[in-house]
Amino acid sequence: MKRIMLSHALEQGVLVLSIHDVVDGGRGALLTEITDLVHACKPAPVVIILADPAANRTALGVVLRAHRLCSSLGIMMSVATHSALARRRLEEDADTSGIRLVVHARTDTAIATTAYTAAA
Repeated sequence: MKRIMLSHALEQGVLVLSIHDVVDGGRGALLTEITDLVHACKPAPVVIILADPAANRTALGVVLRAHRLCSSLGIMMSVATHSALARRRLEEDADTSGIRLVVHARTDTAIATTAYTAAA
């Protein structure tokens, strides 16, 4: 069984979470780690980067739950992934009742846009 690989950094005042890999059994642990980091860095906006191996249904479900958490806390969240399929699924399944989930193809664009929008 693979381990969940999550790294984090603060860039331009944005909490950047990079999901490198996740398997079906790691959903709960990944969500707990993300939740803890979001609460620790609150009110910093969040960008989640999904590496290609991590852009699977399990990770997408965690990202959508993280978006609901961020939205309930009034925190802006964006996602960056190269996978067009993952971007479409995130856009289709995102909760629209709170803060809009913005999905990007490029990491640098996601971080810069999120930092700029949060500062405005």
